[in-house]
Amino acid sequence: MPPPKIETNRLHLRSFSLADAHDVKQLAGERDIAAFVLPIPHPYELPMAEEWIGQQEERYQRGEEVTYAITLTSGPLIGSISLRVNREHEHAELGYWIGKPYWGHGYATEAAKACIQYGFLVLNLNRIYARHMKRNSGSGRVMEKVGMKYEGCLRQHIKKWGKFDDIVVYSILKDECPSDGWYEKHPASMQIIR
Repeated sequence: MPPPKIETNRLHLRSFSLADAHDVKQLAGERDIAAFVLPIPHPYELPMAEEWIGQQEERYQRGEEVTYAITLTSGPLIGSISLRVNREHEHAELGYWIGKPYWGHGYATEAAKACIQYGFLVLNLNRIYARHMKRNSGSGRVMEKVGMKYEGCLRQHIKKWGKFDDIVVYSILKDECPSDGWYEKHPASMQIIR
């Protein structure tokens, strides 16, 4: 079975299908997206999107990763969000990207809040962490808005397009994100659809 669908105030989080490959190519293929997401090359071709989508179900079935397509309730695909799970240590890495035409509307924050709650309530994780390139301050603001705490900076930790980048790490623990009342204090409501 695929992961359950998640609905928030403005978004649907659902599994990707091969029919999404062209939109993924268009959105993730933007140089400004690839510049901040380590695994996304530039240019990003259609077969790459198809291969990425094709791997998701197997990774989910093995319990390694859950990846969601982020769509507006009106339908169009706007990005992706995932939890890369480590069952032994009961933690996961949160990763996301939003297509450039949809920046600045709070969609990443809304999707991240829902994904964090899914990780704690459904996957029974203890810790969720996320990383961003230091020069991508917008992603850091998303992490702060969802209640993650700053953990530190890994200096020149990765190399993208021939240049070293610092990586900033944030995390949130299950007991810092109680399900009871958490969403009343934060504006995105979440519903899991089986």
